Amino acid sequence: MTPDIHPDAIESLLNGQHGAPFDLLGPHAAGDNAVSIRVFRPTAKTVTVVDTQSGKQFAMTRQHESGFFEVTVSQPVDRAYHLAAVTHDGHEEIFADPYAFGPLLTDYDFHLLSEGRHFTSYDKLGAHVRENNNVTGVHFAVWAPNAYCVSIVGDFNHWDTRVHPMRLHTESGIWELFIPGLGDGEAYKYDIRSRVNDYHTQKADPYGFYSEMRPRTASIVHNIDRYEWHDDAWMTARSERNPLKSPMSIYEVHLGSWRRKNDGQHWLTFRELTDELVSYLKDMNYTHVELMPIMEHPLDASWGYQVTGYYAVTSRYGTPDEFMAFVDACHQNSIGVILDWVPAHFPKDGYALSYFDGTHLYEHADPRQGEHPDWGTYIFNYGRNEVRNYLITNALFWLKKFHIDGLRVDAVSSMIYLNFGRKDGEWITNEYGGNENLQAIRFMQEANAVIHAECPGTITIAEESTAWPMVSHPTYLGGLGFTFKWNMGWMHDTLEYISKDPIHRRYHHNKITFSLMYAFSENFVLSLSHDEVVHLKGSMIEKVPGDWWQKFATLRALYGYQITHPGKKLTFMGQEFGQWREWSETRSLDWHLLTWPTHAGLQAWVRDLNRLYQEQPALYRQDFEPGGFQWIEANDTDQSVYTYIRYSDTPGDLLVIACNFTPIPRTNYRVGVPVAGHYKELMNSDASIYGGGNIGNYGGVITEPVRWHAWDQSLSLTVPPLAAVILKPEQ
Repeated sequence: MTPDIHPDAIESLLNGQHGAPFDLLGPHAAGDNAVSIRVFRPTAKTVTVVDTQSGKQFAMTRQHESGFFEVTVSQPVDRAYHLAAVTHDGHEEIFADPYAFGPLLTDYDFHLLSEGRHFTSYDKLGAHVRENNNVTGVHFAVWAPNAYCVSIVGDFNHWDTRVHPMRLHTESGIWELFIPGLGDGEAYKYDIRSRVNDYHTQKADPYGFYSEMRPRTASIVHNIDRYEWHDDAWMTARSERNPLKSPMSIYEVHLGSWRRKNDGQHWLTFRELTDELVSYLKDMNYTHVELMPIMEHPLDASWGYQVTGYYAVTSRYGTPDEFMAFVDACHQNSIGVILDWVPAHFPKDGYALSYFDGTHLYEHADPRQGEHPDWGTYIFNYGRNEVRNYLITNALFWLKKFHIDGLRVDAVSSMIYLNFGRKDGEWITNEYGGNENLQAIRFMQEANAVIHAECPGTITIAEESTAWPMVSHPTYLGGLGFTFKWNMGWMHDTLEYISKDPIHRRYHHNKITFSLMYAFSENFVLSLSHDEVVHLKGSMIEKVPGDWWQKFATLRALYGYQITHPGKKLTFMGQEFGQWREWSETRSLDWHLLTWPTHAGLQAWVRDLNRLYQEQPALYRQDFEPGGFQWIEANDTDQSVYTYIRYSDTPGDLLVIACNFTPIPRTNYRVGVPVAGHYKELMNSDASIYGGGNIGNYGGVITEPVRWHAWDQSLSLTVPPLAAVILKPEQ
């Protein structure tokens, strides 16, 4: 054995504890024109070095019974060699030497990562099929600065922690290794030995693109760049689109329970969803679908909001390529795709991000900063450059690699406030003594600025439930930089209002009118989300009092009010046809209900509302400008009728809307209007095709020169019971 190798170094390597394997393994100069090559192959009985260029063979000497081999070659073979081994059971193996290859990461990579500005780090870290010196293999890289030894384990080395120790770049804390001969489909983990507390564990790859099906937890090598996209037209149009002035009717979906196979037990795959869900979205005239988190997660009941694989499409429904095909199909059918994204917290599962290298690497060490007491999860340390980079790059990864059109950011309030969910004494103030999480705020501002610069036309939506100002204002004005904010106040007020008996709604009239007091302070999305139909809150139709007819009529009126109110729109799956049962992730929606005319009528109403919404610029062009809305009558509390106008940005293009939230028809109901002429009744939720009683205005009504409200012209309308009516002046 080469005399300059200390026996302890060999023992350390053989015990899987050597943190600098390239000091021992691979080719090393051994004097003039001589090379000493060392290999550790515990399964080998014999190993031979084969000069790839000349074909000459050099038998290696076993230096240790555990499988440490060495040979000194008196002529240069450089890195152009491979190894031939015979195992103890007589199997022959030919492989290239991982320790004959130099590093693939550069000093510039390390600089950008440590600075928190490497926004293509998903191309560098993780597992990537590469060609290195004309040899194909997989390049692995992981950030674990407090480890003294990291090795790659998988089926390819029988999960032996001693076989593939990695190279450490001390200045960055990044470990890397190129293993020739590997390819797609290899399951792997990182075996990590920490400098702290003798911590030893195996972790899934933080940048892993695919994972084993739960309860198995290994990452899987997957080439995500091989899918051939067919959505060029959509992507070009997206980059030029102004989302603030475009229609957006979002269908929120949990893929595992939207629809199930005939046995009711098995999820639809991405392939099946590409056919069934995309067809349904197109038929129902939705402009976007929002998917509850499809990143890898261990617990079905978390609905995906406790993520263990931020870069991995969950294996529950198929492969990354199959998910790309789903997105592609959406785009080819003019449907945008939004993903729920969870940068607020992550679970404590030992194989994932938590306590990654024996330290609180991704999370705060102090539980007063690093743990959510209500959720039992960890909070990201947004003050650490590498962590911020990990999350921002993750957002770009979905938008660029998967062509995702937007991210709905979950639990923004929990990020903003240091005392979120905490009692006095359970949290730490910021540097100025306040409760604002300044690091998280800076992270969100940076993330939004980078997203909008790197991916024009994409959107970010904040699920933020407090009165924090300027959530959807640009960062250069001091805002958080989100494109939109969920209007939680509108949702709570509206649902409280419709839950009242109609006779009592007059006393809660302002629940409807109040939203217009702040409607233009943010770019709002009016959301009727999954959160409102779980945890004993009841389904939408169960929230409504009255008999069968009144329940359906009220829902039709509610959806008509939502579609005509300023702001973009979101409804959760099942609400469009009146699902009776509260939603559960364990079962399919009750699609059999559509055999009932009332349910089918409600669905038809939503379908036609979505179509009208896209056809009428007055319903979306000025969503966030006061000039896009005007009350006709906001104070008719006794009759619980609301009338208002929506204006497009084209002069003269307007709609008149009347909503009656009582079961009493309002005849000869006079409303002032700014334009004289015939007003066509575009939609009426009481039409018989939707399950109503066919009370209305016989297709339209002509103005009369009777001054009413603010105008010289007015209409005498029939406003059906528990209904919404939409009219438009004919040019």
